[in-house]
Amino acid sequence: MKIAQLSTRFPPGPGGVERHVAEVAPRLAARGHAVTVYTSDLYSEFPFHRLDPTVPRREVVKGVHVRRLPVFSLPSELHYPFFRGLGAALESDRPDVLHVHTYGTNQAAVARRYARAHRVPWVLTAHYHPIWSIYGGWLRHQIRGFYDRRLAGPIVKDASRLIVQSREEERLLRVNGFELPPVEIVPPGFSPLPAPLEGERPFAASLGIQGPFLLFVGRLASNKGLVELVEAFAALRRAHPEAELVLVGEDGGMGDAVRRRAADLGVSTVVHLTGFLRDERQLASAFSEARLFVLPSEYEAFGLVLLEALAHGTPVVASRVGGIPEFVPDGKAGILVPPLDVPALGSALESLWTDEPRRRALGEFGRSQVVPRYRWDVVVEQLERIYGSVVAG
Repeated sequence: MKIAQLSTRFPPGPGGVERHVAEVAPRLAARGHAVTVYTSDLYSEFPFHRLDPTVPRREVVKGVHVRRLPVFSLPSELHYPFFRGLGAALESDRPDVLHVHTYGTNQAAVARRYARAHRVPWVLTAHYHPIWSIYGGWLRHQIRGFYDRRLAGPIVKDASRLIVQSREEERLLRVNGFELPPVEIVPPGFSPLPAPLEGERPFAASLGIQGPFLLFVGRLASNKGLVELVEAFAALRRAHPEAELVLVGEDGGMGDAVRRRAADLGVSTVVHLTGFLRDERQLASAFSEARLFVLPSEYEAFGLVLLEALAHGTPVVASRVGGIPEFVPDGKAGILVPPLDVPALGSALESLWTDEPRRRALGEFGRSQVVPRYRWDVVVEQLERIYGSVVAG
């Protein structure tokens, strides 16, 4: 089967969707399928940064043909990447099935047009985020609302299958008025990190941290609840002066706000912003050395980073939003709290900070009972079944 995977970005561009495609595509190729990833020349979308010119625009990666096409975007809040030549590339390659990653993108519209013209099936994995959880100001939200109401409905409805990662994601799509095609729930797989660095707490030592620390990993974006995290941490720090906070991830616009709030609360010297960590062994060390991992997001379609923490036996405190409650059992692998609720977040952190037996029990449950359920080979088997069904249909 000739399978086209369409994604706005692809590694070395970072991100959860990018990792998802990078895991699925080679496994499909290893099963004998001809797989091509159609993607852009972007490193990041917002802010708009292109890949280094040395990154090949056409290459074969683990048996997968990767075509990086140039894109242009409307400015500021109108930001929306348009692919140049995507339709022509599909016309040239003639795939049997198209799999589009991420709702509301230009490649979804192009795939729909191509599929209708050539009577081939196309599958959409939504990676859906509700309007209130996306990055940007009032105008950005208004534009997204218009798109949802006027433009997105026919595109979503026309997909041969819609894939969501959780029941909550499907519910949100229905609540927002979309008429959905047949829906499949396919949670993502888990990609283990390499072994941590050797030595005595090498990650903490690199930051000059002597004592225990609380860890966040993710893009420093407006929907991650980071200001509230700093406020909850400041309360924890007053009770436990040894505590420090580490935020790992690329700055998505919230770095300055985090620094200002930390300075206001007198904790700026113990709030560490590392930026994106390219060394995965260093990231593994961060997970394994952290006393607690926290993800206080306003919304997460799934929250794969929680699996990364649990795989290292590190208990989690996370928001009870999106798909998180469907795979992190509250009180067994971690504690779930309402989003943006600083007292509740602070209480959860306090309850675990000095309770080592409970932390160990939560972390061990997550490592042994939760993480093994999310395997990429299971995801690929489900995708093969879906592709075969829509092609036959």
